[in-house]
Amino acid sequence: MPRPRTIASRLAPAAAVAAAAIALAGCSSGGADPAATETASGGVTLEQVQEAGTLVVGTEGTYSPFSFHEDGAGELIGYDVEIITAVAEELGVEVEFQETQWDALFAALDSGRIDLIANQVSITPERLERYEFSEPYTYSPGVLVVPEDSDIQSFDDLSGRVSAQSLTSNWAEVATEAGAQVEEVEGFAQAAELLRAGRVDATVNDRLTFLDYETAQGGETGLRVAAETEDTSENAFAFRAGSETLVAAIDEALASLAADGTLAEISAQYFGEDVSQP
Repeated sequence: MPRPRTIASRLAPAAAVAAAAIALAGCSSGGADPAATETASGGVTLEQVQEAGTLVVGTEGTYSPFSFHEDGAGELIGYDVEIITAVAEELGVEVEFQETQWDALFAALDSGRIDLIANQVSITPERLERYEFSEPYTYSPGVLVVPEDSDIQSFDDLSGRVSAQSLTSNWAEVATEAGAQVEEVEGFAQAAELLRAGRVDATVNDRLTFLDYETAQGGETGLRVAAETEDTSENAFAFRAGSETLVAAIDEALASLAADGTLAEISAQYFGEDVSQP
């Protein structure tokens, strides 16, 4: 499976590693949501979507394994793409995907050019003040990844060890607060190579990142999860305020897809296990 863009997790600064508060700013980008250049008069209703016969969905299209093009130029596929497509089928409408960069997704939502965002948007207190969210369809804690034969069993064991981290991610701060010396890497794949070569002792990242890598490697990584953070990131579809009837219908569809095993099936396809449940 191609990997045109990997997961770049963003963790809010933690007072203590064991209780690190995961606040992903949409897994693909950190920082505050971009300000909209124009604002729609209100949300979109279920009736409007059904009358149009189309659910207009904003997504990146370059964010593997959630929203990307097979072989770089093929069909738009991914975990988020398949889930929102299944949701639309439950609602009896078609899906129209509008692809744009992460920085422009919230502006497109605010202006009414799209009905919702399907791009691993995390639910945060700041976003809840401005947007409505569906029930989460992805749950992910932070994880401490080490070689299979490592004696590291917890974040406390990181003290004095070397952890491979991207400095553009707050996971480096988590490792540092645990007492680790950080060695800079470009991403998780490079960190995993250093771990297998015995050049570093650990790496800290989002659990989805590890599962995606493990799936791509056919399950044979030589690595294991030694510990997880206590808090878990919850990712959901984002809507403009005033979209209550559409949100309620999508929540009902998600519940139905969870009950019949569809969410678990899609999740297993991309991550090898069910990440749609806490």
